[in-house]
Amino acid sequence: MLGYIIAGFLASPNFHYLPSISNLENIEVWAQVGIVVIMFTLGLEFSYKKLINSGSSAIITALIIITGMTFAGFGVGRLLHLDTINCIFLGGMISMSSTTIILKALTDLGLRQKKFASMVLALLIIEDLFAVLMLVLLSSIAVGTVESSELLFAVGKLVFFLIIWFVVGVYVLPSFLSKARSMLNDETLLVCSLGLCFAMAIFSVMCGFSLELGAFVLGSILAGTMAAERIEKVVKPVKDLFGAVFFISVGMMVQPEVIAQYWGQILLLAVVVIAGMILFGTIGMLVTGQTLKVALQSGFTLTQVGEFSFIIASLGMSLGVLEASLYPIIVAVSVITIFTTPYFIKMADPVYGWVEKHLPERMRSLLTRYSAEQSEADDTRGAWKEILVSNVSRIVLYSVILIAIILVSRQYIDPLCAKYLGESTGKIVCVAASLLVMAPFIFALTRGAVMSPQLRKSVSKDDTRYQVPVIAMRIIRCILGLLFLVAFVSFSYTSTIGWIVGVVAFLLIALFASKSFKTRYDSLEQKFIDNLNIRENTRFGTNNNIVDDLHQAYIEVSPNSPFVGDRLRDSGLRKDFGVSISSIQRGHLMMPLPSSDARIFPGDILGVIGTDDQIKHLNDELEHVEKAYTKLDVKQPEVSLRSIRLTASSPIIGKPLAQTNIREDYYCIIVKVQRADGEFVNPQPDTVLHAGDLIWVVGDESQFKKMK
Repeated sequence: MLGYIIAGFLASPNFHYLPSISNLENIEVWAQVGIVVIMFTLGLEFSYKKLINSGSSAIITALIIITGMTFAGFGVGRLLHLDTINCIFLGGMISMSSTTIILKALTDLGLRQKKFASMVLALLIIEDLFAVLMLVLLSSIAVGTVESSELLFAVGKLVFFLIIWFVVGVYVLPSFLSKARSMLNDETLLVCSLGLCFAMAIFSVMCGFSLELGAFVLGSILAGTMAAERIEKVVKPVKDLFGAVFFISVGMMVQPEVIAQYWGQILLLAVVVIAGMILFGTIGMLVTGQTLKVALQSGFTLTQVGEFSFIIASLGMSLGVLEASLYPIIVAVSVITIFTTPYFIKMADPVYGWVEKHLPERMRSLLTRYSAEQSEADDTRGAWKEILVSNVSRIVLYSVILIAIILVSRQYIDPLCAKYLGESTGKIVCVAASLLVMAPFIFALTRGAVMSPQLRKSVSKDDTRYQVPVIAMRIIRCILGLLFLVAFVSFSYTSTIGWIVGVVAFLLIALFASKSFKTRYDSLEQKFIDNLNIRENTRFGTNNNIVDDLHQAYIEVSPNSPFVGDRLRDSGLRKDFGVSISSIQRGHLMMPLPSSDARIFPGDILGVIGTDDQIKHLNDELEHVEKAYTKLDVKQPEVSLRSIRLTASSPIIGKPLAQTNIREDYYCIIVKVQRADGEFVNPQPDTVLHAGDLIWVVGDESQFKKMK
């Protein structure tokens, strides 16, 4: 990466001692292509389900970073005697880290499987979404019309298009790839994937968003398919080629005369960016319950400014409110921080070691306990969270679909019907046809929300803690469905007719929805859920956020691995590496929670639970460079990782693990034990459990409540 930047400077007109590239516009075009392909591959590795699982932590951290860095940039602007508008723009320019740079750096350093890497990538995607809103806000500030309605419209537009793209993509793309699998060799898959990527990027620009957002959205949709790894493999050479062009273009923007003239301001801003990102990034991660190690690693990874800084600067220049000197200054700051990014990422572990060594014992215990309590609280709030998420997600999803139907009907169907059938007849036909199309989605909006079997059982037991909010949310959804019908008819006729027709249509949908209609809709909804979860549920399960750097990774066994042919109990994986095996994928078959007699064969994909260092150590022994995953045709149970606090009344207190029969009774295994004093123990058969221990258990999701 650094070599590409230097090469770009040497080939630019700013370096006069070598032949220079004369047509810089072509380089900029190919650099944009590089950004699009890089964002597409990032989406392939970061699915919506991962974003949802780490969403609250990423959103809170992003808000802390953006707010803190914006105020820091504003303060530096005042120090440099800039006016208010330039100070605000400067704060915005230094508040966003570079997704492209971080992705490249983590890949080059071999850190993509680290726990902090997934947290950072989630944070960067949230930042990119906030950046879209920031562009709208800065435009309004620049022209002196900061209206809340305009900002709310921008937020609504972003959410609307993201959900529409998501729904259509999840329905269409997995089915298309599955049916066309026999015709898609590596060459056609590459052409098809890049064609979809660029088409989505162009469509995103047409809708008023960035190229990068469209490419990322399509990659995220394809990440839910079983072809994701294969697509990533065939696209990698293209990504490497155009990614190199992007970094060369960054090097071409280096202007030595600007650096010489404004070196003081450039160094000041570079120090503020690096120190501020480390400070606010670390604080944000700690606040959301991450460990000190993950927080510091994340903070040290965010120490640069990138693409959105240039976009914000270009916006200010086009609006005529940004001082001309700020653009080359921010480019120079970007180049400096890009240079230093790999070194700061490498510094994170030594700094963590120093901080841990000098941190007071009381503070260290407080941070460890806070992180564990945050994870435990997530389990405690699980039922309420499930009720809220299932209802809100259903409301948002189907509301967006209904709004899309209304917009299409008003903008396209109504004029078409009026043209060929006359205004009066055409309006009746348009309204009737649109109501028929809306009917299944009104039905879906008002029906009971999808709940897990455990929560549904609790609701059915007359538990008012759950029944009252479930009934209240059902009433809200019914009212919302009725309002959609009334509003749509009122657009074409009077409000009185709208209420009459809307109420009648709502009652017809509620009373006369046939059994076959419900069955047909259930199959459509199940197809959507299956397409969304087919890859994640079979390989990752849910709720993999845990304490002490422990997480789940997937490693392929090479033919030359020393463990090939060994039984799990004889392989020494737990004894020598400290890891636990949660699953074995062999071809199209999955063995969740394999027994100790299960053997390891070449090509097996092991679900490994351990710390970053343990997984990296094992990865050196097991993983082959080439990865190839096959489609899983059989539904598998969700293998998840949860924490359980042992009380004095627990029947397994005082027993060695070998005598607890947890595997036999609950189809689960204990992979980590945290003592009451905060010490972590790698469990062995003779490990004795005590009251107050926090045990980390991997197993079938349906068994956890029974175990508790």
